[in-house]
Amino acid sequence: MFKAFRGYDLVEALHFSKIRNYSKTIITLSIALIASLSAWFAPASFFGIPDLSIIEQRVIAIFIFATLMWVMEVVPAWTTSVLVIVILLLTVSDSRLWFMAGGDPFRELGTVVKYRDIMATFADPIIMLFLGGFILAIAATKCGLDVSLARVLLKPFGTKSENVLLGFIVVTAFFSMFVSNTATAAMMLTILTPVLRALPADGKGKVGLALSIPVAANIGGIGTPIGTPPNAIALKYLNDEIGLNIGFSDWMLFMFPFVIVLLVISWYILLKMFPFKQKNIELVIEGEFRKDPKAYIIYVTFATTIILWLLDKYTGVNANTVALIPVAVFCVTGIITRRDLEEINWSVLWMVAGGFALGVALNKTGLAQHLVSAIPFDSWSPLLVIIGSGLLCWLMANFISHTATATLLVPILAAVGIGMGETLFPVGGNQTLLIGIAVASSLAMMLPISTPPNALAHATGLIEQSDMQKIGIIVGLIGLVLGYILLIAVGVLNLW
Repeated sequence: MFKAFRGYDLVEALHFSKIRNYSKTIITLSIALIASLSAWFAPASFFGIPDLSIIEQRVIAIFIFATLMWVMEVVPAWTTSVLVIVILLLTVSDSRLWFMAGGDPFRELGTVVKYRDIMATFADPIIMLFLGGFILAIAATKCGLDVSLARVLLKPFGTKSENVLLGFIVVTAFFSMFVSNTATAAMMLTILTPVLRALPADGKGKVGLALSIPVAANIGGIGTPIGTPPNAIALKYLNDEIGLNIGFSDWMLFMFPFVIVLLVISWYILLKMFPFKQKNIELVIEGEFRKDPKAYIIYVTFATTIILWLLDKYTGVNANTVALIPVAVFCVTGIITRRDLEEINWSVLWMVAGGFALGVALNKTGLAQHLVSAIPFDSWSPLLVIIGSGLLCWLMANFISHTATATLLVPILAAVGIGMGETLFPVGGNQTLLIGIAVASSLAMMLPISTPPNALAHATGLIEQSDMQKIGIIVGLIGLVLGYILLIAVGVLNLW
């Protein structure tokens, strides 16, 4: 994470707390390799897919390998993504190894993927969108804009305990819409630390305040396409594969009100479960807005970028292009230096790129269409597909990375959605199916391992895992119900 970011020490502590168990790594890696190699060398009839080509079977094996590596966390998720890209290049691309060129003379080799298409995932427009968001966050941190904004935004909430709780929820959610959830949680927990010290040791209010940070960070990320990687992954497939034209402003038009409603509900639940013993809380947050030329450049660029994102339908400049404006401005003016570029969260970008590469392989080889035609999805209940995929995503994302979950599910479900065609219209279409995955992954927060903000909050020592489970399950399930009601209604009314 960003070394200049307030709370960076918390993030570092989180990373170093994950001590690797080498014996466990060997066992889990062996399981992943055995399963994927079994799929690689299995007879084509094993999969029950007529006319399965050699290349398509290789993609299935690689997909199984990626799934197990991500689910069991054999190595960090981003390293699995990079490994997957390299394996795809060497086995199913037009630049594959020489001994991968042939195969069974009685089977069709199949369609290979252009190596340029696989490599292009490292510079996909969605990657550029996140790159711009990271650059904005780094620049805002360097001039103290983040902490100054937090101080100004928290001030209107006064000193009444329940209002201070609402203030932390709203401000955390606001930052997480434009800044990494992990960085937001680290900053807000750092600001919250002196407040927690001032509260009675036996009061439940401390627990509610500590829990409000991860809850708000996870929910707030739903509000914008750059709030969290699953949003951008879903948006990419909706726009590129399904042919919709959902922009930054379109997403916020519906998801921002949803976030507000869910935040208010979360605030009420936290107050009821963890009532305050102390009526008032005094907040002391140091930080002033800087008034030097570079600071003004950051302020203006930050505001301009957000405005252009919101007006993308009117300006004709899409969100991905807008994201490069702060990159150019800050680099030219010297606000972002070579050292700053080293602090970008490249692991997230590479993680997303690996998922996109899998999606490219599924589509370009024809495997996605082959799977859809082999499985009679059109005979399934559309509502069962929508709700079932959302619950599956929510359960998975509680135990593995939200991004990894979306990376695995979205490409397959995009193909399923195309295969089901008009049968999905009564439940909102492909928008409900794929955006539902993004929402479900963000609402997965019942364990310390579910998401970095949860882990950071749990590290304060104030939160019992049982408390996190209760609030995570309650808010998660309420959010799923409200989210799917909204998505189905918007989809049926064709408001996207």
